[in-house]
Amino acid sequence: MAFHTWLLFSAAYLATTISPGPNVLLVIRNTVRYGSTGTAATILGNLLTQLIVVFLVAAGVGAVLLAIPPLFLAMKIAGAGYLIYLGLKQLLSRGAKKNNVAVAPVTHVAVQSKIFWEAMLVSGSNPKTLIFLSAFMPQFIEHGRPLSVQFFVMYLSIAAIVAMVHSVYALSVRSLSQQVGTSGWLDRVKRLSGVIFVGLGIKLLTTKAA
Repeated sequence: MAFHTWLLFSAAYLATTISPGPNVLLVIRNTVRYGSTGTAATILGNLLTQLIVVFLVAAGVGAVLLAIPPLFLAMKIAGAGYLIYLGLKQLLSRGAKKNNVAVAPVTHVAVQSKIFWEAMLVSGSNPKTLIFLSAFMPQFIEHGRPLSVQFFVMYLSIAAIVAMVHSVYALSVRSLSQQVGTSGWLDRVKRLSGVIFVGLGIKLLTTKAA
């Protein structure tokens, strides 16, 4: 992939990643709740899903998904259902105790694993991501060059951009929480994230493949 093509791809993908979505929301929630360890586990889970999605795009699965509306509908319902479940879980969970609102960084492997898999599921909850990348990535493919190498370079670029953007959000939230204090902050973030996740799930139910 030529440098100017890579630069154009990276700039275009960055523009689509800056705006907050479910992944950014999850990073913010886990940063406030678990600290930097939660941030790292969330980003890693997201990046693994992105790797799987890029592989599926390279295999042409996105076109198949677009050509079979019932399959897209089933994936959309499953993804929306998970987002709504996640939101309701946040809304219905008990608030943090006032004398224990400062949450220490997570070191327990089981909790880190839970954060990681939750991030993977949230990242993969919207089948439109696969369809979008199926339409987006081929525009930057240069014929005559190895396809596998080009897809690999694009994935590395996606991973770097996602990690950078999510880290900026996480650092901003940590800085804000240090300024305003942790009292009540965690519970407010949890409730707000619950409402937004439910809204995103409902929105996903109303979206169309194209």
